[in-house]
Amino acid sequence: MDATNDAANDAENATGESAGETAVYTHGHHESVLRSHRWRTARNSAAYLIGELRPGMAVLDVGCGPGTITADLAELVAPGGRVTAVDAARDVLAQARAHVQERGLDDAVTFAVADVHALDFPDDSFDVVHAHQVLQHVGDPVRALREMRRVCRPGGVVAARDADYAAMTWYPATPGLDAWLDLYRRVARANGGEPDAGRHLRAWARQAGFTDVTSSATAWCFATPEETAWWSALWADRTKASAYADIAVHGGHATAADLDAAANAWHTWGTSPDAWFSVLNAEILCRA
Repeated sequence: MDATNDAANDAENATGESAGETAVYTHGHHESVLRSHRWRTARNSAAYLIGELRPGMAVLDVGCGPGTITADLAELVAPGGRVTAVDAARDVLAQARAHVQERGLDDAVTFAVADVHALDFPDDSFDVVHAHQVLQHVGDPVRALREMRRVCRPGGVVAARDADYAAMTWYPATPGLDAWLDLYRRVARANGGEPDAGRHLRAWARQAGFTDVTSSATAWCFATPEETAWWSALWADRTKASAYADIAVHGGHATAADLDAAANAWHTWGTSPDAWFSVLNAEILCRA
């Protein structure tokens, strides 16, 4: 890695103890969670932003996770561009760094531990500030957007995309999945997040001081036998084995038997030849 990456690593080590104190992440980084995160690309998860990207841009990728979208962003601002990828979890940053290195992009990406509520960057540092599925998990999404705006250069873009859990829909109706969704939303809110963040994005952006906000929505759709098997299996595993499961049980929201029932409902739905699932995602492009 170059000197800039080394400096960022030092910053990561220095800030790791305090970063993320005000952030909330209900899922944690269990393998079942990262299984879905690694599937995400700029094409399937940030298409609304691609038209704004140009060679030479400086991009901040907030909540980068395992780095698949990060690497795509780095390619889209090449040559001459640079992506700074931040996350509140040190372990997942190591995975993101490995992914970026595998794609030969380590000279174009810098990593650091960071809390989106208090970004350790000067004002006007980036042309684009991006956050995918982040604002639903933070304690104060308006404060987070204000920080993202602060570090974005005048005329730049702050971009965010979040799912809306209440708007998820599936077929066929499966006993237990409605209960799963109700439980998930209760657990996420008890943990300080907002699972229906998608519908709030525009309002949060306006509260954060943005006056030029373009809103849109796109959906992930899982409809082939391979897609529905993959989607149902990862959610069944996540329901029983991720940090979410611990929060659900220890927080008094569910019993282990409840989680077993929800996981079984996912498996049942996933084996139907008619299985179909759609996740509505809202998006905002905000001019700084």
